[in-house]
Amino acid sequence: MTLASGDSPSDGRPGRNGIEVVAFDGDDTLWHSESHFVDAHEQFVALVAPYVDGDPSVIDERVVATERANLAIYGYGAKAFTLSLIESAIELTAGRITTREISTILELGKRLLGEPVELLDGVDEVVTRLADDGHRLIVVTKGDLFHQESKVAGSGLADRFDRIEIVSEKDVDTYRRVMAMAGVAPENFLMIGNSIRSDVLPVVELGGHAAHLPYVYTWELERVPDADAERMGFHELASIRQVPDLVKRLS
Repeated sequence: MTLASGDSPSDGRPGRNGIEVVAFDGDDTLWHSESHFVDAHEQFVALVAPYVDGDPSVIDERVVATERANLAIYGYGAKAFTLSLIESAIELTAGRITTREISTILELGKRLLGEPVELLDGVDEVVTRLADDGHRLIVVTKGDLFHQESKVAGSGLADRFDRIEIVSEKDVDTYRRVMAMAGVAPENFLMIGNSIRSDVLPVVELGGHAAHLPYVYTWELERVPDADAERMGFHELASIRQVPDLVKRLS
């Protein structure tokens, strides 16, 4: 869903007009997200551990495998996560999980959906500065449509972005469409995000600029082999406060 208001990274050369559009990922780039999922996962592990004999790491492995298998069906977000937890619980307990315990898992999911939006340090300052400097700003985020809309609304940042792109997947085709809708060439586009897989590699493949801004946690399904990352040229940031200087250097 789209809501609108109004040099390649490998060689370091700026585009003809510099950076015209700065795009940001939402979850774990603008606001906290994965930390809430980590907390919910830990509570899930404690819930089903009494049913599991031997190495408790099988719980983590089962959840990741189930999420991976369900991506094409449920997509991303808290609702997909909750359904995968319920399925994992049934499999891990050989069907012995109780209705009360399934209700507990459902409550974990509801709490995820109800978490207040907490901006990461420096986000408000940087987004405001870039907007005041005349840059067009876009949010490109994936996940459940309703939940992502509520996060954008709760962030207090919506009026500073020209476009809000809520997508089902972040791949080359998605970014190509985003750039076309924004009327910007790849060399004049900069994407900022915490996921190398979703926020960096597809943009670099298109000839755009991308900056990796790590978060304290990385979801297992967003990890990429180091060798894949090393082959692609992109920028590494330690803080979102470095974004304005990066934009200046590229322009």
